[in-house]
Amino acid sequence: MSKYEGRWKTVTVEVDGGIAWVTLNRPEKRNAMSPTLNREMRDVLEVVEQDAEAKVLVLTGAGSAWTAGMDLKEYFREVDAGPEILQEKIRREASEWQWKMLRMYSKPTIAMVNGWCFGGGFSPLVACDLAICADEATFGLSEINWGIPPGNLVSKAMADTVGHRQSLYYIMTGKTFDGRKAAEMGLVNQSVPLEQLRETVITLCQDLLDKNPVVLRAAKNGFKRCRELTWEQNEDYLYAKLDQSRLLDEEGGREEGMKQFLDEKSIKPGLQAYKR
Repeated sequence: MSKYEGRWKTVTVEVDGGIAWVTLNRPEKRNAMSPTLNREMRDVLEVVEQDAEAKVLVLTGAGSAWTAGMDLKEYFREVDAGPEILQEKIRREASEWQWKMLRMYSKPTIAMVNGWCFGGGFSPLVACDLAICADEATFGLSEINWGIPPGNLVSKAMADTVGHRQSLYYIMTGKTFDGRKAAEMGLVNQSVPLEQLRETVITLCQDLLDKNPVVLRAAKNGFKRCRELTWEQNEDYLYAKLDQSRLLDEEGGREEGMKQFLDEKSIKPGLQAYKR
């Protein structure tokens, strides 16, 4: 039994072998993101971040969907009918986990897209460090069909990962595309048959688990920050992250890696991690 069983209504969490399997659990709604789910996901991310047993976070969905995006009934129709101050609160709760927390999360994150991924689901998809999807997955920005422009940071997510022409094509037409097309566009790292999806993600997790966690965090967050900075700012920032990782790394990974490569000749950088 998972130590987190029953803790949340719309999300399940299972930690196994260093991997935290975080599953959006509203299969009857294709895991559409409701205000309740958004509040719970914020708590889930905080709890998993402090769980020493959880080294890598995998975000997936129950049933046949990853997430169908924002729940049109609970997030739009019911929120639109409420006071403005309530709308601000609900939007803030959605943004906090879908990109603010997830984008700079302290642990590696992988989106395992098992099925439908629509609309608002593109924000957490791109906020995850890496993404693997099923060939059979269906992606779409269908908001235009419901008289709604893409919300939250969906357009920003598309622009950062896919580019101008293809982003506008899918935003303006509302057409769908499959997992293979998502990989071709660079929206995900890899697309595999559904029956191979979980094993492919586990293999990727194992690769990440072999890495020094302090250095891995500095490397991934340093890359994300550097896209927003000038060359001069980047030089200062990335050297600062390099120095910070050495101060925080209790393993002494840099020194150990250098010793294994230069003195012991036991590793070949680029082919394997240093032996921890």
